[in-house]
Amino acid sequence: MMETSPTRNRTRSQQWFERAQQSLVEGVNSPSRGAAVYVPGPTVLERGQGSHVWDADGNEYIDFMMSFGALIQGHAHPALVKTVSETMAEGSHFAASTSAEIDAAERFRRMVPSAEVVRFTNTGSEATMLALRLARAHTGRSKFLKFEGHYHGWYDPYLLNAHSHPPGLLGSVENPARIPDSAGIPPSTFDDVVLAPWNDVPALENVMRQHGRDLAAVITEPIMANMGCILPRDGYLPRLRQLTRDCGALLILDEVVTGFRYAPGGCQEYYGVQPDIGTFGKALGAGFPVGAVAGPRSILDRMRWSANMVLHYGTFNGHRLTMKVVATNLDMLSAEGAYRKLHAVGNAAIAGLREVFRQQQVRAIVQGFGPMFQIYFTERDAIHDYRDYCRYVDTKLYSRFVHRLLERGVYMTPSNGLHWIISTAHTDADVQALLQAAGQSCSGLS
Repeated sequence: MMETSPTRNRTRSQQWFERAQQSLVEGVNSPSRGAAVYVPGPTVLERGQGSHVWDADGNEYIDFMMSFGALIQGHAHPALVKTVSETMAEGSHFAASTSAEIDAAERFRRMVPSAEVVRFTNTGSEATMLALRLARAHTGRSKFLKFEGHYHGWYDPYLLNAHSHPPGLLGSVENPARIPDSAGIPPSTFDDVVLAPWNDVPALENVMRQHGRDLAAVITEPIMANMGCILPRDGYLPRLRQLTRDCGALLILDEVVTGFRYAPGGCQEYYGVQPDIGTFGKALGAGFPVGAVAGPRSILDRMRWSANMVLHYGTFNGHRLTMKVVATNLDMLSAEGAYRKLHAVGNAAIAGLREVFRQQQVRAIVQGFGPMFQIYFTERDAIHDYRDYCRYVDTKLYSRFVHRLLERGVYMTPSNGLHWIISTAHTDADVQALLQAAGQSCSGLS
């Protein structure tokens, strides 16, 4: 059995973190990487290869975070390294029309069921911003519905109830409390936001009866990935699709996390739900920053130059180097057996972790399937929504568990609201090493 290596010495990581605080806010460029999550501070990573990473002290880890899901092919895949090297030698970016963006778009359209046309952006946040603007222009309406606990990027109108809070602050299911996720946003920004619980058909039907005819769009993650990995109840996504059609609101399926992960066409293919607009990112770029908005011409053609166009600019849209990487990545994901392996390795990890917790008599569940899952320390049999997560999940115990894994050579974020990621580089040996480290890390958690 493959074993992980102890990682007791992280002196250089701490030194780098102390140095970073002189130049960077909190010593990082995103709070999910800093001391708000990692205690006493982040592990500073220096290189990666396949499913493994090495830190500033030379410690080796099996990486199950995979850049929050962006590294679908693992670290430094030879085919992607070759693409990057060859492309850089000819020029990385022109801010002009290139054959690279056309090649990438054609591959995208072949894989994504709803993609009659596609527009590339630089991030998932930009993609969801553009999707909402398109929906408002297409319907002539301004309001939109977002769900508790879902995250659609850091665009102002989306930043309601995306963080967990004490249950007493959440309000009722019928009238959820509106809790901004950031300072600096005028309250009027949320005047056009309708907030609702997710994964609850009666609550959904009620809110659509009240507000449906005023909504430009309903935006949803197909799998709730901002609170770990919460699957939709049977029939929930088809009912959402039906209700949005009935009231003339567009369905925006935010696949920034799930796109190209569960199937070639993402969750819309896996669950058989056709959105009006789909947004993508993360796994699309295999480690390079990119986003995309896809859908029918009748909606996306509103970006055509005219007096009433939907404006979308961007110097780095269709970045040549990134487009070359996207094309290579999508070719690799289209290869026979790519998704079978992702699902097989992920399902083995999930089944193995469940057995570890059973043997260790630890009250924990593992939710998800295939290439994405999350562990919840809870007495519940399942976590179905944001309110379940806020009420029943012991996020502090999860953080303790993951910090122990870090000491045993498994790299993962201690934030319970994120998720474990399987890449094409992960192996059965990686899974066995994880299970051994997990068993060793359970002491005192029961």
